[in-house]
Amino acid sequence: MAKTSELLVGKWDTLHENGAFDLKRQYITRHEHKATMPSRVLRYNDAAEEIQRLIKKCETENEGFRAYGSRWSMSKIAHQKDNMHQNNLMYLDLEIEESDMHPDSEYAHENIFFFECGNTIKRISQKLNEYGKSLKTTGASNGQTIAGCISTGVHGSAFDTGAVQDYVVGLNIITGPNATDNVYLERHTKPSLNDAFAHSINARVIRNDELFNAALVSLGSFGFIHGVTLEAEDLFLLDRYVRRIDKDLALSLSKTLDFKNSEFKIDNEVDENGKPSRPYHYKIFINPYVDEDKYVVEAMYKKKYTLAYPDPFTKIEKSLYKDLIYLLIKFSEKFPKSIPWFIKSLQKSILPEITKDEEKIRATLYETFWDAGYKGPAFACSMGVAIEDSERALNALVKMTKAHPIPGIFAMRYVNKSEGTLAFTKFHKTCVIEIDGIQWNKSDKIPSLKEYGTFMIEAMQAENIPFTVHWGKSMDYAFPNLANHMYGNNVEKWMKCRSWLLSEKMANIFSNEFITTLGLEVYQNVPNDFIESLDKSGQPLHLIA
Repeated sequence: MAKTSELLVGKWDTLHENGAFDLKRQYITRHEHKATMPSRVLRYNDAAEEIQRLIKKCETENEGFRAYGSRWSMSKIAHQKDNMHQNNLMYLDLEIEESDMHPDSEYAHENIFFFECGNTIKRISQKLNEYGKSLKTTGASNGQTIAGCISTGVHGSAFDTGAVQDYVVGLNIITGPNATDNVYLERHTKPSLNDAFAHSINARVIRNDELFNAALVSLGSFGFIHGVTLEAEDLFLLDRYVRRIDKDLALSLSKTLDFKNSEFKIDNEVDENGKPSRPYHYKIFINPYVDEDKYVVEAMYKKKYTLAYPDPFTKIEKSLYKDLIYLLIKFSEKFPKSIPWFIKSLQKSILPEITKDEEKIRATLYETFWDAGYKGPAFACSMGVAIEDSERALNALVKMTKAHPIPGIFAMRYVNKSEGTLAFTKFHKTCVIEIDGIQWNKSDKIPSLKEYGTFMIEAMQAENIPFTVHWGKSMDYAFPNLANHMYGNNVEKWMKCRSWLLSEKMANIFSNEFITTLGLEVYQNVPNDFIESLDKSGQPLHLIA
């Protein structure tokens, strides 16, 4: 049987030390040994029963329950004051046979994989590599768990691909302690696995686009995400370049992503007509304290996988562009630990000149976005805007930051629209404007991080720019009516789907301060037939009690 350690910890913190927060108990579940339970499916189901036992215990004691992965988020999204479950030892993967595919599935069997919640992006990438496959995109590093990634909307900068949740095609969620509280969700318009597979993991099937899209970016509040079905693709390579280009050109591309008709051109990255190729990834680095006529940009181009490419790690390890927070922490080590001095130092450009060594790095996605190079205190704020508003939004945030200086630097990334109901990459093409840096203490001249988050929201509202915020990053989540301002009617849809899926008692158990602050914990009385399991054409299969 799976076994759980129970620790009375008192405090809990994020990886980047954005707490510490009060916590009564921490749980860590370990699978039964393979020697005594060889079947991965049986071990997976055994772990589900153990999680349901813990949920029942919380129900009896009238306490909350929350799962977390790698503690990567800088907001309080993962925190629950009563009981938190550490998922990172739950990292099984289940083989998907061709016979497991749904008869109406349009997915290629060889691209469908099933991973348990505690699998990190790194571990998943290594597993997929065994099959000659790759994830479609990741965040800037690989330490997050898959369940944590989709719950917060982790994104890369693959602007024709989307965020991590956008290649998830199925969710196994434990919604309570009873046998019927184990569900397997898919979109009815895009089924992937059949009912027999769902039954093999003791789950009842619900295929409904509206419910699936709401649960996809659940903020950890739709229950315990136990397993994830995802669609991979063939292994590919990325050719990565870093350039300084005219500021006007960089921002023009930001608003259109029309590379073919632009002046941005890299030798050998052109089509048969000599027109610039469209990158897989495009990112702009901006120092808000320096008025420069050129910006540093990073572009990556997708290539067919071949074995004949040099070991990329010697260049990747030396590259200051691999992670903006890492760059800032390394820079801060050269200066006194005075934040005002650090900010003054930022008034000189800290991004290095492009060197021949940076000309091009060729690597897989997994190798390009390698292990994070830092641990310890850091902050990150991210806002999403439509690409058409990207320059206006950047100008508003830079102006505000000069008035309220903090130790950080901006970057702009671009992500395709997500179908997740509360996905922060909600725009047709989302420009993610992020400011990353090192933590500081409030003073007369420097605002607190919460105050800076407030200023960011106010700057967007003053310019009437629609925006979203990255759920896993720092922000003033108590800002009045924030969720409704960002998502409108989608807030009501999300809460109704959550209320249908969970009993009122379970909704309370899976709530936390984060969603309560946003006003998302409100339980809605919805009829039983609010959600039906549908076939691919949208016709009800049966009413779900």
